[in-house]
Amino acid sequence: MADKIDSSRRSVLKKIGLGASAATALPVIMPGRTAQAAPLATGKVVGAAVGPEPEWKPIFFDEHQNQTVVALTELIIPATDTPGAKEAQVNRLIDLMLSESEKDQKAAFIQGLAWIDARCLKRYGKPFVDLASEQQTVLLEPLADPNNTSAEDRQGVRFFEHLKDATIFGYYTSKIGLEQELQYGGDEYHTEYPGACIHPEHQT
Repeated sequence: MADKIDSSRRSVLKKIGLGASAATALPVIMPGRTAQAAPLATGKVVGAAVGPEPEWKPIFFDEHQNQTVVALTELIIPATDTPGAKEAQVNRLIDLMLSESEKDQKAAFIQGLAWIDARCLKRYGKPFVDLASEQQTVLLEPLADPNNTSAEDRQGVRFFEHLKDATIFGYYTSKIGLEQELQYGGDEYHTEYPGACIHPEHQT
């Protein structure tokens, strides 16, 4: 699964690039605040992680649901030479987005989390967050396969695809995703711009 994740990560980087057009390339699966949905269009870094908040509590999720989302998103974008989804606090953005979503979207997401736990309990006797990382990976592999047409897995495949989209959006609009992964300059500007001309009298 690690190879699939790395490949997916590279394809996302190719897709969104480093310019302002990245905002339109990111999949938005739930309505949220405009500032959260299009940070690159204004050159602002306003993603999921805005600084330490030790007292933060989820608005929409209960504690178990939140920890499940943390574990799932970290498997989608794990820490490598740069931080992963957990450190970027992608779960917080997903929680915020869902808190402002329509009832059917809220219900679909919670049902998806419940489906994941039900599959884990059936197979391993434990919820997803209590599984070993190898067991988590084994369980998610068929759900991450776009060619999986199993009726038994349909709901899980659909949920995991939505979660993956939300994770990618949350990560690559977070401060960590923009500045450390994409090395996006944001509000940086140049005090001088000599241009292409080599003649000193034509340069500013």
